[in-house]
Amino acid sequence: MAALNHTGVSHTVFHLLGVPGLEDQHMWISIPFFISYVITLLGNSLLIGMILTRHSLREPMYLFLCMLAGADLVLSTCTVPQALAIFWFRAGEISLDRCITQVFFFSSTFVSESGILLVMAFDRYIAICYPLRYTTILTPALIGKIGVTVCLRSYGTIFPVIFLLKRLTFCQNNIIPHTYCEHIGLAKYACNDIRVNIWYGFSILMLTVVLDVVLIFVSYVLILHAVFRIPSRDARHKALNTCGSHICVIVLFYGPGIFTALTQRFGRHIPPHTHILLANVCMLAPPVLNPIIYGIKTKQIQEQVVHVLFTKKKSLQHSVHLFSYYNIGSNDFHVLCMLELKLHVWDILL
Repeated sequence: MAALNHTGVSHTVFHLLGVPGLEDQHMWISIPFFISYVITLLGNSLLIGMILTRHSLREPMYLFLCMLAGADLVLSTCTVPQALAIFWFRAGEISLDRCITQVFFFSSTFVSESGILLVMAFDRYIAICYPLRYTTILTPALIGKIGVTVCLRSYGTIFPVIFLLKRLTFCQNNIIPHTYCEHIGLAKYACNDIRVNIWYGFSILMLTVVLDVVLIFVSYVLILHAVFRIPSRDARHKALNTCGSHICVIVLFYGPGIFTALTQRFGRHIPPHTHILLANVCMLAPPVLNPIIYGIKTKQIQEQVVHVLFTKKKSLQHSVHLFSYYNIGSNDFHVLCMLELKLHVWDILL
């Protein structure tokens, strides 16, 4: 589609190309996107449901993990459905207002997730350095205030981006070679001076994400200093093991982003579609793998998953046994299964 290029025209509709240069492969590219999104929805929803309904998982660590899972759901939903619409239906047309809305929620959720990872590092510091005061320091009231602060910080810092983009006149091009809208990626199509956008975006990145990384590093330096002062080797190993899941998630969240930034800065010979695919991997990998990592490395979550699956399996076997023993009719069997399902849901909620 030809893009208008008149100086007096400000585009209000843009066209997302998806992965430029690989348009004929979009259907194949959509398969990992779709599978990853389904795993993200199921894994994080299951994690949130278990944490909110199981009293044994009401500890501060799991409440922060619940926040992380919620941020993962929002982050994926901001970008993946749009990409799938492009891959499947060539529905790349997006209005300026929708594009700015996507920029706002995508950027603010990214900053929120970074803040949650910082809070989780603080949680591990308290748990290891002050174990006897852990629950008295991280009270439910304080956890709620921390959650509100993280949200206010992310939304407050990204909110001015809306006005910084709305003030621009987009007269250069209306075709965006990407699967979603981003701040500078959209601003560069404006005819106005975008130095304010560039410097504000850089300042926000330094004051939020980069500052979070520095504080996380400092917290783990203090954690290691405290751990290696423990005389017992088994106690040291146990203390470090409690940080394993969090360290994996930190590397998974910040690692691809740093790698992508380096390739964009120094990899000028790398094809554009590689940059786009790397950017999408940064958005897909953490939400997919976070619940898997915590499910594998956290014993309490493993036990709850096994309990839920075992209870459901036992209930179904009991229904089948009644069906065969009493020769119950098919309609009555369906009613019995629904009753068993209701009892199972009631058991989870209690």
